[in-house]
Amino acid sequence: MDKKQEKKQSKQDENPEVKQDENPEVKQDENVTLSEVEQKELEIALLKEQVETAQAEASEMKNQMLRNRADLENTRKRLIRDKEDAVKYANSSLIKDLLEPLDDFSRALEAAESTEDYTKVHDGVVMVNSQIFGILERNWGLERIEATDKEFNPEEHEACMVVTDDSLEHEMVLEEFSSGYKLHGRVLRPAKVKVGKPNI
Repeated sequence: MDKKQEKKQSKQDENPEVKQDENPEVKQDENVTLSEVEQKELEIALLKEQVETAQAEASEMKNQMLRNRADLENTRKRLIRDKEDAVKYANSSLIKDLLEPLDDFSRALEAAESTEDYTKVHDGVVMVNSQIFGILERNWGLERIEATDKEFNPEEHEACMVVTDDSLEHEMVLEEFSSGYKLHGRVLRPAKVKVGKPNI
């Protein structure tokens, strides 16, 4: 060992802090490294927090989706049930309206069994017929199609018999075999008629 090295060694032995001060780059590197590690740890912690938040939101969205799906299924079932009920009970108002005339008809039949005066029975049946048609006309939009002595209309009249008549200028309904009806203006059943047509 030469004298320079001996002096340097003795200085380091006397003052150990000098040794550390002589290499300040090492200390700076350690500080930088620690700072970078801390920064990375903070970034990792932040990312973990973001992942947890995203997972919580995804879980909440999944639960909301399941609830919405269940609500939709319940609504679908309710609509099917409501539709079935609407079809099932569609005629309930009509039937309720017809109950009173049916009661009157039953009373007329009972009266017919205990009397020989059939005029009362006839009057009772006429009354029931009038009641039923009145209910259907007022409450349900039913109307009778005019036929006899009217010009033949194939949309409202069904020709069951056709005769020629020299006195006619147009096809006319001469006789009605069964009444035709419209419901709210639409032909429900055409009148069955005898038609007279001009001899051409």
